[in-house]
Amino acid sequence: MDTRVISIGTLSANPLWMEREPVRSGHATTTLVRAGNQTILVDPGLPEQAIVARLRERAGIGPEAVTHVFLTSFHPEARRGLAAFTKATWWIGETERETVGVPLAKALAQMHGNEDPERIEDLRLEVAMLRRFQPAPDRLAPGVDLYPMPGVSPGLCGLLLAEQRHTTVIAGDAIPTIEHLEQGKILPWAEDVEQAQEAFKEAVEIADLIVLGRDNMVVNPTKRPF
Repeated sequence: MDTRVISIGTLSANPLWMEREPVRSGHATTTLVRAGNQTILVDPGLPEQAIVARLRERAGIGPEAVTHVFLTSFHPEARRGLAAFTKATWWIGETERETVGVPLAKALAQMHGNEDPERIEDLRLEVAMLRRFQPAPDRLAPGVDLYPMPGVSPGLCGLLLAEQRHTTVIAGDAIPTIEHLEQGKILPWAEDVEQAQEAFKEAVEIADLIVLGRDNMVVNPTKRPF
């Protein structure tokens, strides 16, 4: 198995840096996982041109080599580069797909022709995009399992990578930055705080390495060096 960070993400405003308003363009950490015959790109958060360039820089491949795209959540900052991977299969957690999709479809159905045409078009595009996603299977590839981490969003799912010497969790926004990890904090806009705290705790208990949702891959500070 080959796991590597393609692009380190960032929060538009990091509350643990005392930032209350956006001060940068937020985007998710993008990770590439190659296992068996699968080449899985997780959370392509940068715009299309930028994510393609990072793929070539960090892995020496083009977008056509990506067999699957997986989103930890449907957050806009996790999917800006999707258009570069139209030949890939798109995966997202089933709960995330349903909890996001139903309100989107209802909102679109309730829009009238005399309302904001740009908003109507945005809704149509989001609904069409979400329909393209397939519910992720429990096992995405050999040694790569779906890892539900609900709380920040109702259906947020990470990935659990079981390698010979260590276990890696790709955490998405369930554990966004090194400061959140070290301080045991979750994002303040979590939809279910109790669930988010439990998901955080369980990931820290199981992982040797953690790919943070808006930061780099790090060694779990609660584990001994290996």
